[in-house]
Amino acid sequence: MAPYQFKIRQSVQFKHHERTRPAARGLYEVVGYQPTEDGEPRYRIKSTLEQHERIALESELSHID
Repeated sequence: MAPYQFKIRQSVQFKHHERTRPAARGLYEVVGYQPTEDGEPRYRIKSTLEQHERIALESELSHID
């Protein structure tokens, strides 16, 4: 199992892909971990601009500078 690169409560940038439904712009917070998908870590993320959480692959997230 691959280690998780991001920590719970860490602010991240979500790279929206056309395959997913429209996403709010801005920062997201990591709120939990999900099982890996094809060896890639997955996260539960939440924007303050949306009422729901999203599931994101680690490759869809980036650190905030």
